[in-house]
Amino acid sequence: MNESKHQDLGLLFLRASGALFLLWVHGLPKVLDYSEQLKQIEDPFHLGAHMTLLLAIFAEVLCPVLIVAGVLVRLACLPILAVLLIAMLVVHPQWTLLEGQFGWLLLIIFTSVLLAGPGRFTLGGRFA
Repeated sequence: MNESKHQDLGLLFLRASGALFLLWVHGLPKVLDYSEQLKQIEDPFHLGAHMTLLLAIFAEVLCPVLIVAGVLVRLACLPILAVLLIAMLVVHPQWTLLEGQFGWLLLIIFTSVLLAGPGRFTLGGRFA
C-alpha cells in the first residue's frame, strides 16, 4: 500500500472514529431521551430549550453521520466545532483542562478533519 492510501486510511479512521464517538456519547442520548434533555440543556443564547436542543442534535447527530459517510465533511465540521466551542468557552468556562479534556480532544479531532479534509475514501466523492 502506498503512502497516499495510508494517509487516506488515517483520515477515514480519524473522521469515522471521532464522528461515531460524538454521535454515541452526545448525539444519540439527546435524540433517545429528548424530553429529559430538554430539562437539562443549557441555553446560553436564550433561544429556548427546544431550539437549542435541535441545534445540538443537528451538530451531534446529522453532522457526524455526514462525516462518517464522507459527504460535505468540511462543512459538517463547522456546526460541531461551534457547539464544542460554545460548550467549552461559554457554558463551562470554569472547567479545568482535566474536566474538559473530552471536549478539547473533540475540538482537536474535528479541527484536524476540517483542515485535512476527508481523504479519498468517501461516499460523497466530489461533495466531500
